[in-house]
Amino acid sequence: MLQVATAAQGLVSLMARLLMAAIFLASAIGNKIPQFKATAEYMQSEGVPNPKFALFGAIGLLLLGGLSVISGAWTRIGAMFLLVFLVAATYYFHDFWTFQDPIQRQLQTIQFMKNMAIAGGLLSLVAFGGGPWSVDGWIGLRQAEAEAGTSAPRPRPQPKPQQVN
Repeated sequence: MLQVATAAQGLVSLMARLLMAAIFLASAIGNKIPQFKATAEYMQSEGVPNPKFALFGAIGLLLLGGLSVISGAWTRIGAMFLLVFLVAATYYFHDFWTFQDPIQRQLQTIQFMKNMAIAGGLLSLVAFGGGPWSVDGWIGLRQAEAEAGTSAPRPRPQPKPQQVN
């Protein structure tokens, strides 16, 4: 029964990591990298300081964080990278409190709240890690096996005495 629960947890955590990282990787690969100049100009219009440098940093956070979360390798660090990006992007681009037009204010509020929900998911990865079907989970399992092996060493076979003729 424990194996079934572990497999279910592994599958669900893998799916969660894939779904969560997809939006960040798609943003980097499908938008920010191919439209670097236009994105930097938009960032400048929104008041982002040193937009080209910030965009390089954002792309790095998106790629490293996204790949880390998908693979489950250094999941907590990757989730923190994505969280840093998300907080900055939310502050600069979904500042609903500055809009006077009620429709724009509502749209930005929805985007802001969506990002808060994603932030909650990232915080759960920071808290609980990538799960059993991740590189981190595999390493943890191997460490536990190694520690269990050192506390109770296996008896080694003794060599047989040789006969002299």
